[in-house]
Amino acid sequence: TKPYFTWQVLCVMKALFDLTASQEIYAPHSIRMEGDLTLGGLFPVHARGIPGEPCGDIKKENGIHRLEAMMYALDQINSDDDLLPNVTLGARVLDTCSRDTYALEQSLTFVQALIQKDTSDVRCTNGEPPVFVKPEKVVGVIGASASSVSIMVANILRLFQIPQISYASTAPELSDDRRYDFFSRVVPPDSFQAQAMVDIVKAMGWNYVSTVASEGSYGEKGVDAFQQLSREAGGICIAQSLKIPHNHKQENFDKIIRLLLDTRYARAVVLFTSDEDIRGILNASKRADQVGHFLWIGSDSWGAKSSPVHQLEEAAVGAVTILPKRATIAGFDAYFMSRTLENNRRNVWFAEYWEENFNCKLMSSSKKEDTSRKCTGQERIGIDSKYEQEGKVQFVIDAVYAMAHALHNMQRDLCPDVSGICDDMDLAGGKKLLKYIRSVTFNGSAGTSVTFNKNGDAPGRYDLFQYQMDNNSSPGYKNIGQWMETLQLNDMQWPNGQTEIPSSVCSLPCRTGERKKAVKGMPCCWHCEPCDGYQYQYDATSCKLCSYNMRPNPNRTACQPIPIVKLEWHSPWAVIPVFLAMLGIIATIFVMATFVRYNDTPIVRASGRELSYVLLTGIFLCYIITFLMIAKPDVAVCSFRRIFLGLGMCISYAALLTKTNRIYRIFEEGKKSVTAPRLISPTSQLAITTCLIAIQLLGVFIWFGVDPPNTIIDYDEQKTVNPDQARGVLKCDITDLQIICSLGYSILLMVTCTVYAIKTRGVPENFNEAKPIGFTMYTTCIVWLAFIPIFFGTAQSAEKLYIQTTTLCISMNLSASVALGMLYIPKVYVIIFHPELNVQKRKRSFKAVVTAASLTTRLSHKTSDRPNGEAMTELCENVDPNSKFHHIRVYVLKPIVGYQLLVCFSLYSF
Repeated sequence: TKPYFTWQVLCVMKALFDLTASQEIYAPHSIRMEGDLTLGGLFPVHARGIPGEPCGDIKKENGIHRLEAMMYALDQINSDDDLLPNVTLGARVLDTCSRDTYALEQSLTFVQALIQKDTSDVRCTNGEPPVFVKPEKVVGVIGASASSVSIMVANILRLFQIPQISYASTAPELSDDRRYDFFSRVVPPDSFQAQAMVDIVKAMGWNYVSTVASEGSYGEKGVDAFQQLSREAGGICIAQSLKIPHNHKQENFDKIIRLLLDTRYARAVVLFTSDEDIRGILNASKRADQVGHFLWIGSDSWGAKSSPVHQLEEAAVGAVTILPKRATIAGFDAYFMSRTLENNRRNVWFAEYWEENFNCKLMSSSKKEDTSRKCTGQERIGIDSKYEQEGKVQFVIDAVYAMAHALHNMQRDLCPDVSGICDDMDLAGGKKLLKYIRSVTFNGSAGTSVTFNKNGDAPGRYDLFQYQMDNNSSPGYKNIGQWMETLQLNDMQWPNGQTEIPSSVCSLPCRTGERKKAVKGMPCCWHCEPCDGYQYQYDATSCKLCSYNMRPNPNRTACQPIPIVKLEWHSPWAVIPVFLAMLGIIATIFVMATFVRYNDTPIVRASGRELSYVLLTGIFLCYIITFLMIAKPDVAVCSFRRIFLGLGMCISYAALLTKTNRIYRIFEEGKKSVTAPRLISPTSQLAITTCLIAIQLLGVFIWFGVDPPNTIIDYDEQKTVNPDQARGVLKCDITDLQIICSLGYSILLMVTCTVYAIKTRGVPENFNEAKPIGFTMYTTCIVWLAFIPIFFGTAQSAEKLYIQTTTLCISMNLSASVALGMLYIPKVYVIIFHPELNVQKRKRSFKAVVTAASLTTRLSHKTSDRPNGEAMTELCENVDPNSKFHHIRVYVLKPIVGYQLLVCFSLYSF
């Protein structure tokens, strides 16, 4: 530490060089009290002077109150027979003028007695050696007030091992026992105070604050401690950290307010400033018309003082201030209010205080120029002027008593048999006294314990105040809690009548379902980003994706199951196909009942009864599949869907294919010979149809073996962008491809049947329904050609389940309805409404049929060569299985002189 203090030692040496002259200068600016032991005192009796002047106006509370508290404590100790008996404490009290450099010069007075001066070459005018008045030895110093002053003075006092006890200096760096080993204090350091302020900020929910410090150790180190503890605590960001210069002007305060307004959301402002700077800041906020905007948090330099807020009450409303725990000392109030110009001549500054306190002038030479009223000397403190005990009075008294108790214990140990001061005590030195100071323990003036830790610090005990103003009482400080390692807060009031705690945050809290995205370098500032899509808020800073079968709840704080849906019977998508299917089923049953009722009539027999019933069964199943497709999926329903999905169409088109193939083979064979083709009997037709149907069933059974039917919940089909609309679809485990494969065989039959319908389009129009079958197949192909793009085109739609199911059902209904309408409705119409046409015609042999087919072909060719001629062939077949007779009529129409001649050739054969 020696190199650190080299410059200070040089300053001391220079000052001591003119010590005699200095003593003459400073003597009028100090208080002397004679005693056996002398204590030094440093108090800010005056404020800092203007440039060029060391001292300014007198400070009534911080200066005179504290100074008189030391005088009061010395009087109490000297009158106490149990404390330092037979020992009188004296004092040498100096004014620091609130300036560290000036205080350093003043403090040289305390070390004069410890300097050995060489006077061997000094002679009086008469040649005699001079007689020097030995200055009193200062055993310890009480003070100073400001931390910057204490730091400067402590550097000098430690060189001469003079213990120092401060009553108001709270800078954290003074806790460094290696650099300030002779310094102690009865107030807790700002590290405790800063911790209390951090706890206040967190309790208010503020995370974005600014700091303002007075230039110097107290302000700068206090803010440093606050910032360090804020970082350690986390959750508090410093918006701005501003400093008020020593030689400040009004413009400096206005600039500070402008800078604070640059971060308007940081309404809370932590102040580590002197009371003069506090007034400057409050005044500037008032000039800027920002009264009520800032939320001040003042350190113990503000405390519960009235001077910083005098005539600035509105700007101070809501300010939270901190003050080391204290109590009003009733004895001091009685003492101070009894002070007059007559009984307090020992205080050389009391007359100046008197003028300032009562706003009068004692003499015409007085420096007070703002009044012309003469002081009478009969004024009384607390009666003719407002009086309130200054907040640090208790600590001044405790500091003096701490020194007295240390001296008492030291005297008791070193001078056990001597009443008063012994040589051992006189020679013991400051290091010995420091040891007693650090070990002292007693109840202070407020009844609380006074102790010091190894660094010379007092324990942290703070009262919390808020400056409040309401309609029922005058403005003033109200105790709102305390801090003794933990924070306790009571009811508080805020500017503009607010009942809720005002906010001082960089960013407002994110709403439920939003995450914080931190701003780089500012952990207290963030942007709120919603958890979108299928994400939910996992914690304050992150979102997570819900599992595949879940979606976020409405406030996105958790996931909830996606609702399960299926095609309901009451849905419009189901109502239409069900309605069509019911009409189709009724029509099919009606046709089937009609055919059964008129089973032996020529029209029914000519239609091929066996295949007609097979075809009607297939049509009926095509309608039935609609109900299976809409029914709630389960294993049984899914099994029936697989079976009947393609079976109805397969049965229908297998029967039609068999019919068209039979007609084609008959006429193709007739072109070559009159021999009947094979497998054209009803039994053969049923066998062929059964074989074709068996192929479909075989494929279905293989499908059952490879992939047993079951139900699934498809969460992808209706997983919309908006999770509120997401649905899980309960359906059978049948893919689109499997549906097409199941229908593929039926479509193949349909296409083949269409090909045969095209090939048989030239046969006689009434021969075995060839042309109605053709029209049926053409229409059915159109229906299914429309079905395929609709079915696959909606594969990505959210309504896929409904569109595809409805499209499939309607397509099958239309296919069945076309076959039913074109093939059977005309026959039913004739059977019911024209029974006279439902009669048996003459029987002809099959040979005649073949001959007629050949003849028809030749006639068609010949008539095509004669534009004026026309030939028409009608072939009617008796499909009675017991009859071997067929007949054919050939009509040839020839124009003869304006008339047509109808020639009928009748061929009979067995």
